[in-house]
Amino acid sequence: MAPTMNRLHPLSAVTYALQYGFLWLWIPVVLLLVLAGAFDPISGAWVPFAAPFGFLAGIAYGIAYYYRFGYEVTDDTVDVSSGVFARRSREIPYGRIQNVDIRQGVLQRLLDLAIVSIETAGGGTTEATLNFVSEAEATRLQREIRRRTAAARDRRRASQAGEETAGIDTDSPRQTDPRESADQRDQAAEEEPWDHPLESGLDADSDADADADPDSELEPGPEPASESEPVPDADRVPAPDSESAAEVGSETDHDRMGPQPTDAVDDDEYDTFDKFDDGAGFDEHADQDDRDEFDEFGQPQKQPLFDLQARELLLYSFTSIRAAAVAGVLFVFFLGTDLVFDYLLTVAEPVGGPEDLGTGTPTNYGILTIVSLINGIVITYILSVAYTFATYYDFRLGRVDEDFVYERGLLQRYSGSIPAEKVQSVTVTDNPLQRLIGYAGLWVETAGYGPESNGGSQSAVPLAEKARVYTFTENLTGVETPKFEQLPKLARRRYLARYSIIASVIVAIAFGITQVTVLERWYLAAVVFAAVPPAAHLRYVNLGYYVGEDHLVVRRGFWKRQTTVIPYYRIQTVSTRRSIFQRRLGLASLVIDTASSRTMVRGTPTIYDEELGDARDVHYECRERLQTALRERAEADDLGVSVDFT
Repeated sequence: MAPTMNRLHPLSAVTYALQYGFLWLWIPVVLLLVLAGAFDPISGAWVPFAAPFGFLAGIAYGIAYYYRFGYEVTDDTVDVSSGVFARRSREIPYGRIQNVDIRQGVLQRLLDLAIVSIETAGGGTTEATLNFVSEAEATRLQREIRRRTAAARDRRRASQAGEETAGIDTDSPRQTDPRESADQRDQAAEEEPWDHPLESGLDADSDADADADPDSELEPGPEPASESEPVPDADRVPAPDSESAAEVGSETDHDRMGPQPTDAVDDDEYDTFDKFDDGAGFDEHADQDDRDEFDEFGQPQKQPLFDLQARELLLYSFTSIRAAAVAGVLFVFFLGTDLVFDYLLTVAEPVGGPEDLGTGTPTNYGILTIVSLINGIVITYILSVAYTFATYYDFRLGRVDEDFVYERGLLQRYSGSIPAEKVQSVTVTDNPLQRLIGYAGLWVETAGYGPESNGGSQSAVPLAEKARVYTFTENLTGVETPKFEQLPKLARRRYLARYSIIASVIVAIAFGITQVTVLERWYLAAVVFAAVPPAAHLRYVNLGYYVGEDHLVVRRGFWKRQTTVIPYYRIQTVSTRRSIFQRRLGLASLVIDTASSRTMVRGTPTIYDEELGDARDVHYECRERLQTALRERAEADDLGVSVDFT
């Protein structure tokens, strides 16, 4: 390790020593047991004597790993070196850093420790993890890396603006010289008012809408999404299934519909938004100019945007079902199957269940099945409520310069950022319970890997009144109020046939179970056919899309409805897909892909089952508007989203 590199907290040596000690403890144990089975002189009774040697070797390796681990924040990169026998040195450029995440468990908070994770835009895993540093050091690293990342972004933009611009208009705002130092630029920023889309908002009098890609600086033209798929010329008629996108461009101004908040948030505390403001602004006390909001080091302070109140946290907890809770219940079931069955038998016996699994009538087993399902649903729901409450406790969203920053967590405390320049799309989510009480959530999709389990999905507003969420979305993206196109009625007929097939399969499975078990009356399963018509109708009415001037809006889903707003310049590909059943009905689906990470939980936005002619028109329209957005964005350098979206 280089002499200038920093070491982790001394308690990290203890952690690594115990971690590798218990891991290496099993090496001599397993090796001895294998050799004892192959050679008679070796006995398995030697295990208690061999295990301590593995434990001590692991402790020695853990301590050596601690002393061989170092990190350093340089002018251009974050350097991390690690490894005892095989050394690994990483230099992470600031331009690639997407998030610096701080995590603290209960024990770590008691010991004043934290885990720092550095995420990059192109990675599928965490690029570097500092496990552990002091809480003060973690905060310093997060602030310092964020500052240097912003400085690198400003230098890059100024340099490319200098290459693009032949001369400087005397009436235009002050131009940044790429040769200036960071201190000179900071001093200049304090001496003159900010004239930036972030400060003026999307309603500012600018020549370009604030819908620009942060990674796209002023370049001569759009870059192709890949070397093998170049972006075609704007005046060339595109093929229906070939499209690509670039990370550069601009969008024109447009009139946004809906209430427009005009006031800034309060300076001293997070805005609670106790009452929805229909156009007059969310904060009644905002007179402070953002230019004055710097800390003692001259860096931008965190400006509050949204605070999840206790009532909203409880509503979010009780109206959400977490996949982690389902996985937890299944894990406990497979880990302690005998104990689970004993518990279910004990609970079911008073209401007519069998005394044990070996004796009982079909009625007893039916009651046991119903009781088991009810218990599984209730336990899963309770775990989901507890998990959601602990995860989003004290959720706060703010902004620092051009990044969204958030804090959340009860037992495990998280602190991270969402780069505005990496935002690919914005999604409004709700489920039937949330729609019933008039609430919804707001998620943003970012390019690359994120600290949450949803890949690049980050929660900006976990839950709020639907009107507020819609206003947030309009202010964040500049999207006009969508008027959704309804799909053809032929699509509903297709869903009716699909769900009828699924119901038939369920009945067939029930019949098969009665043939190999003591259960009878398989025909009772036919009740699922009663749910087929409403299921088909609900799926049909919750699908739709809107082709706007600057954005494509896609709505899909019933149990978890997602309304995704995608700026045209963020589109990577638009592909037309047709199954054998869709070809028979003359239907097609459009898949809109961006650079954001996708998971099984949050899939790619798709326009389902549109008429083939209309699908081709939408496909062509998206390509044309993509090219227009790219040309216009080549003349501006905006973020594409308003950081102060409230």
